[in-house]
Amino acid sequence: MQLEQQISALIETGALPAGTTLPPGRKLAQDLGLSRTTVQKCYDTLRRNKLLSAHGRLGFTVVAGDRVEPSMERLKGFTEEMREIGRVPSSRIIERAVVTDRSIASVFRLPSTAPLLKLVRVRFGDETPMSREVAWYNLTAAPALAKSDLEGSVYALLRTCGAALTHCEQTIEAAQPDAEECATFGFTEPRPCLLIKRRSFDADNRLVEYVEGLFRGDAYAYKLNLTI
Repeated sequence: MQLEQQISALIETGALPAGTTLPPGRKLAQDLGLSRTTVQKCYDTLRRNKLLSAHGRLGFTVVAGDRVEPSMERLKGFTEEMREIGRVPSSRIIERAVVTDRSIASVFRLPSTAPLLKLVRVRFGDETPMSREVAWYNLTAAPALAKSDLEGSVYALLRTCGAALTHCEQTIEAAQPDAEECATFGFTEPRPCLLIKRRSFDADNRLVEYVEGLFRGDAYAYKLNLTI
């Protein structure tokens, strides 16, 4: 119980930030002069309390607070998801440019010379990095985006531009972050993440947004309601 309380306090104060890998149970037991069983029970309790996540041979990692559990029944942006769980959303823009890209233009079914807005952002919840997104936007559908302030919700901007998103096609798959993405999330070594690819459309069925977002696996749990 003392070990559990001490580790919990280190997590809550930020001394052990999200993504930190704790020492293997055997090593920590030796360092503290405790039995391996005691340390394992402590880790298991912290995992049940959602302070740690287990990664097999890689051990236990500090999670990023409450998991985001968005329903897949409704299209929502990152800003709305964060606000729903009481977190303050923010973004850091890594790259923003109006580009032409033949392969991405083909995704939009546009001419190869069509202008696209490319936006690379790190998204934060309460200053914890939650995702790294690479997005492209159809400037034919929403030309005002090219000169808009993109620090906040792009979905809100699209509504004011007359290109509100109404539906999307989305895939989710497991992915391993590369070195740059590990640095973004503060991982000391690669950890399981979710790669989400989304094509979002407006009411006229125009493809307005194509985004590939890497979300930290210890912070997201998507849920579905299925009926027979």
